[in-house]
Formats: sequence, C-alpha cells, structure tokens
Amino acid sequence: MINVTDLPLVNAVLNGTSTVLLLIGYVFIRRRKQKVHKILMIAALTTSTLFLISYLIYHYNVGSVSFSGQGSIRTVYFTILISHTFLAAAVPPMAIVTLVRALRRRFDKHKIIARVTLPIWLYVSITGVAIYVMLYQL
Repeated sequence: MINVTDLPLVNAVLNGTSTVLLLIGYVFIRRRKQKVHKILMIAALTTSTLFLISYLIYHYNVGSVSFSGQGSIRTVYFTILISHTFLAAAVPPMAIVTLVRALRRRFDKHKIIARVTLPIWLYVSITGVAIYVMLYQL
C-alpha cells in the first residue's frame, strides 16, 4: 500500500509520464497519426489528473513543505516554483478546452489552442519533476 510520504515520488513519476506522453503525442500528430495522437493525449490528461489528485491528497495531509537549500539554488528553486505555480493553474482549463475542441472535431480551433497549451503543459510537467528533485532529493 502507498503511504502519504510516498506521494511526492508518485507525483514526480506521474509528471514525468505526462511529459513523455505529451512529447510522443506531438510526434504522432506531426506524422498525421490522429488515432494514436488522441490516445496519447487522453493518456497524458489522465496522468495529469491522477497527479493533481495525488498532489492534493499529499498536501491536505502534510501541508506545505519548506525548501531547505541555501545560496543560489534557493533563487533557482523559487524562480522555477513561482513560474511553475502560475502556469500550472492555467493547464487544466487549457487542456480541457483543447480536448473538447478536438472531441467536437473543431480541429481548426483545437490546433490554435494546442499550440499554446502544449508548451505550457510540458513546462509545468518538466518543472514539476525538477521541483521534486530540488525539494526531496538535494
């Protein structure tokens, strides 16, 4: 059974998995493989949703976790954390709108928002793993 103290690692794995799924999904749409792209992007959204649930459970039980690093790494950490936090708030609504437009076959509008959603979502997923490493592994 997973303990609450295991959830930061679970969260990092889910974020990393989302990153991989997003990147492979992008490759497949560039190759015009819409069915595989759709499966991968829904998997990325599912993985990110599981991350959000796990993240909320962890912080409900543990609260805020302080960063103990000193010196320049502290500046790096908070710079990443602040940008990550603001952009992370934008990802769920952007991802949902992007998905809905695709499911409604409004590919013209889907493509427009996907070009904005993908890099933000990738940044949030990648920096989520970086934050985990800096917070729990350094």
